[in-house]
Order: sequence, then C-alpha cells, then structure tokens
Amino acid sequence: MNASAQPANAGASPQASRPPGTHPPLEGATRIIGSIALSTAVFMNVLDTSIANVSIPTISGDLGVSTSQGTWVITSFAVANAITVPLTGWLTQRFGQVRLFLISTLLFVLASWLCGFSPSLEALIAFRVLQGAVAGPMIPLSQALMLASFPKSKAGMALAVWSMTTLVAPVAGPLLGGWISDNYTWPWIFYINVPVGLLAAWISWRIYGGRESVTRKLPIDKVGLALLVVWVGALQIMLDKGKELDWFASPTIIALAATAFVAFVFFLIWELTDAHPVVDLRLFKLRNFTVGALTLAVAYGVFFGNVVLLPLWLQSNMGYTATYAGLVTAPVGLLAILLTPIVGKMLATRDPRQIVTVAFLIFALVCFMRSGFNTQTDVRTLMIPTIIQGAAMAAFFVPLTSITLASIEPWRIPAASGLSNFLRLTAGAFGTSIATTLWENRATMHHAQLTEAAKPGQQAFDHTLNTLQNGVGMTHQQALSTVDAMINGQAFTMSALDVFYASAIIFLALTGLVWFARPRSAKAGGGGAAEAAAGAH
Repeated sequence: MNASAQPANAGASPQASRPPGTHPPLEGATRIIGSIALSTAVFMNVLDTSIANVSIPTISGDLGVSTSQGTWVITSFAVANAITVPLTGWLTQRFGQVRLFLISTLLFVLASWLCGFSPSLEALIAFRVLQGAVAGPMIPLSQALMLASFPKSKAGMALAVWSMTTLVAPVAGPLLGGWISDNYTWPWIFYINVPVGLLAAWISWRIYGGRESVTRKLPIDKVGLALLVVWVGALQIMLDKGKELDWFASPTIIALAATAFVAFVFFLIWELTDAHPVVDLRLFKLRNFTVGALTLAVAYGVFFGNVVLLPLWLQSNMGYTATYAGLVTAPVGLLAILLTPIVGKMLATRDPRQIVTVAFLIFALVCFMRSGFNTQTDVRTLMIPTIIQGAAMAAFFVPLTSITLASIEPWRIPAASGLSNFLRLTAGAFGTSIATTLWENRATMHHAQLTEAAKPGQQAFDHTLNTLQNGVGMTHQQALSTVDAMINGQAFTMSALDVFYASAIIFLALTGLVWFARPRSAKAGGGGAAEAAAGAH
C-alpha cells in the first residue's frame, strides 16, 4: 500500500490519538488473564465452525427437513465467515482493534443465542449467516491483540498461546457436538457460547479497553466489497455442495465456478488499482508474507482434509459412532498443548524454517503410518499416529505465523492476519472437498477392480459364498449382499489409504516451499515473531 494509505493521524501526539505504539506490553497476571480471555473467544469461534457438522442429522430431523437441506447450516456460516475475515484490516482502521473485537464477540453471542431458539431451518440459516459474518474479524484481531500483550522477546510465546486454541478446537468440535447431540438437544451446541462469550468479552473490555488502536474515516470500497461477496460466496457454495451435486456434471456447480472465477479476476484488478481497497492485496509484494501465508494455507488444507476424512472412514467402514470416532482423534491435542509453549520459546533462538521443516516431516511420517491401516486395525494402532501428529501441529502453526507476520508495518498487522487467515480457512474448505471427493471416487475405482477378481469361478469368492450360505444359513441374495458389503468396505479403506499416502507426499514437498522465505535478520533477536510483535505494539 502506498504512503497515502497510512493512517492520517500517525504523527499525532500519543495522548491525542493513542496509537498502538504507545501501549506497553501487559505484565504478570493481567497478561495471563487477558490471554485466556482472547484464547477463550477464539476457541468458541473456531469450535463453532466444526461443532455443528456432526449434529446435522439431529438438527435436520428436529426441524423436519432432509439432511442435504440441513447442510446449509454449515454452508451459510462458512460463506459469511469467509467474506468478513479478509475485511478485518479495513474494519479495524475504521472502528479500532479493541472496539471491533468486542462488538464481534458480543454479536457472536447474540447470534448463537438466536440460533438455539430458531423455530425453522430458514431462521437458523439466517442467524448462522449473522454468526459467521460477525465471527470473521475475531480470529485475526485476537492474534493482533495477543501479540500486543507480550514483549517482543516473548512474541513466539504469544503466538503459541494463540495457536493452541485454533488447532485444538477443530478436533474438539466434532467430539463435543456429538456428545451434546447424543445427551442433550442440538440448541445447546449454540447456547454454550453465551456464557463463554459474555465472560470473554467482559474480561477483554476490562483489560484492553484503554488500549485502542488508531482509527480513521475510510471511504467504502463498494465495488471491491460487492466483488468479494460474489466470488467468495460462489466459491464456498461450490466447495460445500460440489460432492452432493456431482461436481462439474451439475450445471449449478459449473455456473458457480464460472461466477467465482470471473468475479475473482475483476476483484484482483479492482483491488490492485483502487486507492482505498477493501482488502490489502499489496501485502503479497512482501516475500515472507506470501511464502508464509501460502505454505500455511496448503499445509492446513491437507491437515484439515485428513482431520475430516479419518472420522468419516471410522464411522462408515469401521463401525465407530460419532462420539468414539471423536475420541480416537482427540489425543492429537495432547502433544500440541504440551509442546506449543516450547516451540514458542524456541522461536527466539531458532530459524522458524527449520522448525517448520521438522513439523512437515512429522506430518509426512504420520500420513505414511496411516497409509498402512486396514479394516482390522485396532484402536491402539489408530491412536499412535494421532498422538504423534500433535507434535507436528505444535511445530508448524506458530513458526509459519511468525514468518507471515514478520516485517509487517504496525497498522497492517490486522489486515495481514485477516488475509492469511482467509487463505487458511479457504484452503481448509478446499482440503475437505478434495479429500472427501477423492475418497469416494477412488473407492468406486477400487470397488470395480475388486469385483473383477471376486466373481463366480474364483476359488476365494466361491468359498466365501458357500460358507455364508451353508455355514451361516444365508440365502443366495443375502450372501451376495454380504460379499458386496465386504468389498465395499475394502474399497473405501483402500481409497482412504490413497489419500493418506498422497498427503504424505504433499507434506514432503512443502518442506522445500518454506525455504523460499527470507531468513530472519541478525538484528532481530527474537526472529520473525519478534518483528511481528513489534508491528503489534
């Protein structure tokens, strides 16, 4: 962004404008309590993106609609959220970091309460749109406020504390959502946000109320905003509904893809030439921001695709309930929570690119281990790579965030955080769609190949059929159906292993991508994280 786009009152006295640079880091208990409040708000936000997924059948049945109609509860939130996340920078300059964070948190609480009271699907979708829209700025703003709470030397720790919530919440969401749906009623997946959000907002106001950032009146980029809504909305709906509508065999998906592409091209042209763009795309001129944000996005997309696929496979082919599938995946948070603070301290002395490389190698190892699963795999074998994966989660998110935010000017931190989080969330949507689509398509291929071998005249097929008919007492048709179900289970398992193996290869490739980022300068003792903290203060 050019010099004219900088805050007009940046040179005003600290007393008059209270620019971010005048606020010293928080100390002692105040910093701990403030960090907990910010983390709680983020946890509530991220949890809500995944907690409803496992509750869709319950919600659909209670509201008297089909499951496919019920999925709009997820799509509506995702679309609204994806649109407002990249707007964080512009909104922050207009309203201020603290004020916008508090307003977003309180409106999120209100929207959650309304979602729980929704009498119909239409009302629930409308309130989910509101909830997703106000949730957008919360994640990047909490990141900026967290960095400003810590001294530069402990910026890595600030990012570590912040990232623990954003990594554990997607894993805890399905587990908590399934438990609530099984033991209570679905509105409680929304009601739990009310006391948590109110408490987080109150503590945040008490601690950060006097630490407001510079604000200025900006013209509204109406054209850019409209184009953003169109292309992001079309893309998100396409990703969420693609598998259901058979992707590009559907005229609807083709129309959505064309709309997203055309609107995106016009959006790029407009935002790069407008004097006051609604999204600061000029951030991509910064090498470390581009490399860090893209690497984080791709890694998160692959990671999230696996997070979604593993429980799906366990439930559809291994006989696990939603709750037990969640329990198998939940241990991923153990090492993540334990090691993230250690990684935060390591950032002060280690090159973040080295830490990220180790993380990607661990991710690759985990995916290779999962590619050796079969239909007889026991719980212990399933959980070992899940536990190991926690170490990779701790070591990739924090260093990549520090690389992304390094050397960003103070007033651009919210915009940079918003844009990088937008890329991450969009990549997560891509990862989910690609992983589940590949899983089904490869399963169809494997099923066809297996049935070529499993046919009358083949010794194994004839033996199995005779055993089911003569030994178990099934009819011929029942025996055929049982054999087909066995083949189907093997086909979907083989397909899941294909996705795990491909994920391992991608993580190995990403170990090279992160090294395109510039090394930290010698004068930046705390590395990229310290530079990011300097921007937040």
